[in-house]
Amino acid sequence: MVKSPIRVSGTGNNVYTLRLNNKFCSCGKWQTYTLPCSHVLALCRENGSRTNAYVPEIYSRQTYIKTYQANFHPVLSENFWRDVPFNLTFYPPNMKKERGRKQGKRFQGEMDYKNPDSPPRCGRCRMPGHNKKNCNNPRLSNV
Repeated sequence: MVKSPIRVSGTGNNVYTLRLNNKFCSCGKWQTYTLPCSHVLALCRENGSRTNAYVPEIYSRQTYIKTYQANFHPVLSENFWRDVPFNLTFYPPNMKKERGRKQGKRFQGEMDYKNPDSPPRCGRCRMPGHNKKNCNNPRLSNV
């Protein structure tokens, strides 16, 4: 078990459970990133053990050297390309604008559905039964 230090902001003082054999820390970072988290590093520093045993082989120096050991051949300029026995023809996409109003792509949520039993309200005075075109009530002020 590792306890994190208290920070100036008041956060910290959390307890984390470590299982080194299973490569498990209760913070979840070790399992997610496959690299030892800060809690593992702190425990290794206290015990005097090496952290290399907990780092995957893919991140080792030897693997890095093997990756770039092969020869890479750069792509030459178009002057050195061979001719191909076929012709590639590309047509522009159909850019003709369709008639009518464009359909929205927005997904409807819970808030978008209105109660069918409630009458429509006026956009000016918010009273039910009429709309703002035939509203005789004074405009509401935002005071």
